[in-house]
Amino acid sequence: MITSELPVLQDSVESGQDTVSLSMSMSELDDTGDGKTKKKRGRPGRPPAPSKKPRKSPSEKGPMGVQRGRKANGMAQQNGEGDPVTLFEVVKQGKSAMQSVVDDWIESYRQDRDLALLDLINFFIQCSGCKGTVRIEMFRNMQNAEIIRKMTEEFDEDSGDYPLTISGPLWKKFRYNFCEFICVLIRQCQYSIIYDEYMMDTVISLLTGLSDSQVRAFRHTSTLAAMKLMTALVNVALNLSINQDNTQRQYEAERNKMAGKRANEKLELLLQRRKELQENQDEIENMMNSIFKGIFVHRYRDAIAEIRAICIEEIGVWMKMYSDAFLNDSYLKYVGWTLHDRQGEVRLKCLKALQNLYTNRELFPKLELFTNRFKDRIVSMTLDKEYDVAVEAIRLVTLILQGSEDALSNEDCENVYHLVYSAHRPVAVAAGEFLHRKLFSRHDPQAEEALAKRRGRSSPNGNLIRMLVLFFLESELHEHAAYLVDSLWESSQELLKDWECMTELLLEEPVQGEEVLLDRQESALIELTVCTIRQAAEAHPPVGRGTGKRVLTAKERKMQIDDKNKLTEHFIMALPMLLSKYQTDAEKVANLLQIPQYFDLDVYSAGRMEKHLEALLKQIKFVVEKHTDTEVLEACSKTYCILCSEEYTIMNRVDIAHSQLIDELADRFSHSVEELLQAGEEADDDDIYNVLSTLKRLTAFHNAHDLTRWDLFGNCYRLLRTGIEQGSMPEQIAVQALQCSHYSILWQLVKITEGAPSKYYNDYGDIIKETLSKTRQTDKILCAKTLILSLQQLFNELIQDQGPNLDRTSSHVSGIKELARRFALTFGLDQIKTREAVATLHKDGIEFAFKYQNPKGPEYPPPNLAFLEVLCEFSSKLLRQDKKTVHSYLENFMTEQMMERREDIWLPLISYRNSLLTGGDEDRMSITSGSSSSKGGSIRSKKGRPPLHKKRIEEESVEGSWMIRNDTLQTPGALQTPQLTSTVLRENPRQAAEHLSEQNSEPGSESDYVHNPQMQMSWLGQQKMEEVNRKERTAMNYMKARSGGVRQTVRGLMEDDAEPIFEDVMMSSRGQLEDMSEEFEDTMVIDLPPSRNRRERAELRPDFFDSAAMIEDESVRL
Repeated sequence: MITSELPVLQDSVESGQDTVSLSMSMSELDDTGDGKTKKKRGRPGRPPAPSKKPRKSPSEKGPMGVQRGRKANGMAQQNGEGDPVTLFEVVKQGKSAMQSVVDDWIESYRQDRDLALLDLINFFIQCSGCKGTVRIEMFRNMQNAEIIRKMTEEFDEDSGDYPLTISGPLWKKFRYNFCEFICVLIRQCQYSIIYDEYMMDTVISLLTGLSDSQVRAFRHTSTLAAMKLMTALVNVALNLSINQDNTQRQYEAERNKMAGKRANEKLELLLQRRKELQENQDEIENMMNSIFKGIFVHRYRDAIAEIRAICIEEIGVWMKMYSDAFLNDSYLKYVGWTLHDRQGEVRLKCLKALQNLYTNRELFPKLELFTNRFKDRIVSMTLDKEYDVAVEAIRLVTLILQGSEDALSNEDCENVYHLVYSAHRPVAVAAGEFLHRKLFSRHDPQAEEALAKRRGRSSPNGNLIRMLVLFFLESELHEHAAYLVDSLWESSQELLKDWECMTELLLEEPVQGEEVLLDRQESALIELTVCTIRQAAEAHPPVGRGTGKRVLTAKERKMQIDDKNKLTEHFIMALPMLLSKYQTDAEKVANLLQIPQYFDLDVYSAGRMEKHLEALLKQIKFVVEKHTDTEVLEACSKTYCILCSEEYTIMNRVDIAHSQLIDELADRFSHSVEELLQAGEEADDDDIYNVLSTLKRLTAFHNAHDLTRWDLFGNCYRLLRTGIEQGSMPEQIAVQALQCSHYSILWQLVKITEGAPSKYYNDYGDIIKETLSKTRQTDKILCAKTLILSLQQLFNELIQDQGPNLDRTSSHVSGIKELARRFALTFGLDQIKTREAVATLHKDGIEFAFKYQNPKGPEYPPPNLAFLEVLCEFSSKLLRQDKKTVHSYLENFMTEQMMERREDIWLPLISYRNSLLTGGDEDRMSITSGSSSSKGGSIRSKKGRPPLHKKRIEEESVEGSWMIRNDTLQTPGALQTPQLTSTVLRENPRQAAEHLSEQNSEPGSESDYVHNPQMQMSWLGQQKMEEVNRKERTAMNYMKARSGGVRQTVRGLMEDDAEPIFEDVMMSSRGQLEDMSEEFEDTMVIDLPPSRNRRERAELRPDFFDSAAMIEDESVRL
């Protein structure tokens, strides 16, 4: 019998009796017919047998009684000092299979069960985060409560965390290993050790005492261990029940044989085995009763939500695993009561436990009473404030609906229906699944197909779509059709993509016996159809649901493309017919005109469907002529704008139709304005309507199209001026004229702003753009040199035309800068791939800017210095570390005077330096802040600037060794590179003549590149190498200077720190828990269901949901 105290540890005994092997299978148990009796289970307190093994002293054992040198996990486990690790550390590390860990413990238990149990007990103590250790003397001399109190006093409360609550992958894995260890331990001991009335008594008594502790860590860890232990025992009980039924069946079959064929020895063996299985089952029932009554009934209402959640999760496992024993009202009531828990985490565990039960339809009869009692609570949880709980509640209600439609009333269903419009998508999708099961799963597919064939319809989904339309109208949330479609998309996607059926319902006349769609039903069906098209084409939820567009998988992307092709091919033919039927209805037409924006317009040309395009354009023109509603006209304008996209071949045909329509409207508008102005105050309503209706149409089109060539501004201005002078212009005409004038001015402003900057970019046609693209793919560096060469050519032409004193605010300079900006965009966002190319571009640009000196003297800027302002457009494409390298290269060309100049003519250099210093790694000072920055610059030059003659020498070395490619770079090989004609750099002839003598030989020629390995290294790589070499030389000089000095003794900085003093505080709970020893009068003793030979023991269970049997104390319920 299991007691509340730990048993007194006894020395292990060697029994001469045979034991059942742990590896023995069920078949081996069935075939044992040697007549050996079951081993007697020793009880705590039994005197030791005479053949007692000599016991090792504690000093000869490792920590917690583990023998030194004992193998754990199949290998010798040792710590850094050579001592074996504890069982807790072995499980935490999880380096070996749990099977071998348990096998090692069982082997030690067979050798000395006291020490093995001591190891197991300390395992549970350490898993709670306690640093204390239970010693063997404590077991011999102290009671269970005293030992737990002692461990509580030794608990280290420097942190509130313990293994089950510490975050991180290591401790998450530990929790899994901890649970697995308990499960494997019971599984491996299920044939012998658990029946010795010693191990299980000790473990259950310890866990029961720890679970009643005020220390949260003890209570949490022991509850988890006890619940997993109970789960393992339930599995053992289930196996025993199955074996007992099999044994009974074998016994009856053998007994029914004829007397001559009956084997009496086998009958005796089967009777003996049946008796042994019955004894084992009774003992397992006793263990489970002890855990359930001693731990579960107290901890399922613990103050800590995590502990309550553990209990509810495991009882759900028991009811599903062994439904014959646990799926009854006496256990279901605990789940039902906990549905009212104040923590969402616990409510969520309740719902998931119930879902596992309602998934199995065979269990519905056993759940009927529970469903009737707690159905209202479950339905109300669909509105839970925790979205996760609400989602699982809806799924549970859906499972209840699948099992029995009569279980839910119409009111219950309506409470779930409206959730399809929820802004939280998981809730809406779950509600959509419920709606699908309720409305669309009851039809007979074969009957629907037969009915559709009789009516001449191609799709059997007509009635289902009608039901969807009725539901949408009855919900009275007509502005949220997109939300309804999105909610049903995952469960009813096949129905929502049946566009053929939707079109048939809209176009065809109803057959005999079929109801006619009402006008509001047609409008609702059109709106739903457009929403399904949008969902299929865009493949993401509508606005307001979800955090943003997610990246589609390859499968989803393929489905999106297939759906877009399918809807395009269908509605290319159906849309003109729909517009023709509903062209007088503004609401329907406005919705139908949303469809073309989701087309794959290439289908018009690829499928040779131009005639359907002509039909669509014709219908759009009719709609424009019949309607003056702003929404309809803007939909027509948007449709023309989409169809006129330059990337499609149908653009010319659509543009012609669009121009013809605007011609007619503009001509009509001009005549109507003349008639209105001539009539003056005598103008009638027809004159006013003609002007207003035409002006509305033109204004709607002018919003999305450039209509400036029709000069609408002139007539609008006449109307406005007349209204101001005479004051007799109708307000609506004045508003429309003002709006149309506004659009006209905006379009002209766009032309002005886009015209000047694109001055040079317009010279680059499609052929040269494609050539640049191919060049970039072949050689990014060569492409970059081509781009900078083009900009240099334009800059030289500008110098020749305007002279060296450029007006940097002129449109020509702005045009070159705009071209550079567009060139910079071609490098893309991946700065790593274009790193060398961009750096080479900057190097060439810097060299071009400082190529010539000013003939007036060094105090004047170089003639090409303004080119640095163009080069600034490429600074954003440099990596942060490369900016520093380029800036260092720029300083090689600068003199001390240049660094200190602040005049306007030096602004290109200042701007370029600022663009390089922005985002760098080093500490920077502003170079445009006046005297303070000048002072900083002078200090820097004194410390780091070399003399002028040394700088020139370094420049020569840069020209000779750092540059990777020059302006004259050619591809190595036998073939010569053809001469560049369109982008050849045309130099200023005067500058070239003055400096011809300085350029007799140019470094970096083809021969240098081929034969000099240094020339083949990237420019950035050489800059890095130079930096490394410079640092090495500095270090060598420092070491030489240091070697001659006096060595001083370096005083150690490490000092012994004083040990911190911590106050020893016992961990306790934050408040007194409610009385956990409260007894449940209606808690039943676990009585496993009888096997087939025990049917006479079955008895009716009372109704535990009856008010007389339920606990009245509200403190029990959460």
